[in-house]
Amino acid sequence: MRQVLSMKIKCRTISRGVAEGEVLLTNDAISFLGNVDPETGEIVEAQHELYGQSIAGKVLVFPHGKGSTVGSYVIYQLFKNGVAPAAMINLESEPIVAVGAIISEVPLVDRLEKDPYEVLKNGDRVIVNSTEAFVELKKE
Repeated sequence: MRQVLSMKIKCRTISRGVAEGEVLLTNDAISFLGNVDPETGEIVEAQHELYGQSIAGKVLVFPHGKGSTVGSYVIYQLFKNGVAPAAMINLESEPIVAVGAIISEVPLVDRLEKDPYEVLKNGDRVIVNSTEAFVELKKE
């Protein structure tokens, strides 16, 4: 019989919702305007750690956003095109990503009680429940 272990990590809610998905983690900040193709959800900035990878349907973990305020609308375009992340986790969210997540109904949290770079890794399955302010990591 398989045993599934679970860890709940408290956090701050930015955009309410619940989503489950596979972690895609980067240490690089993301400028949604210019770094991400809104048609495909692919990271297109050659110098970015996630270059060539798709954020579509992933739980995207990144320190914070950067760049133009138009980035909020790029997140909305990703949502309208069906290629937005399932949820986002930041160390410290800022207004561009926050507004984009809210208008796109993408769960967004930050200020986890444990450093996400120490407890999460690419490929982990997590539930982001920003309505109740926790991230749940499931390990088999």
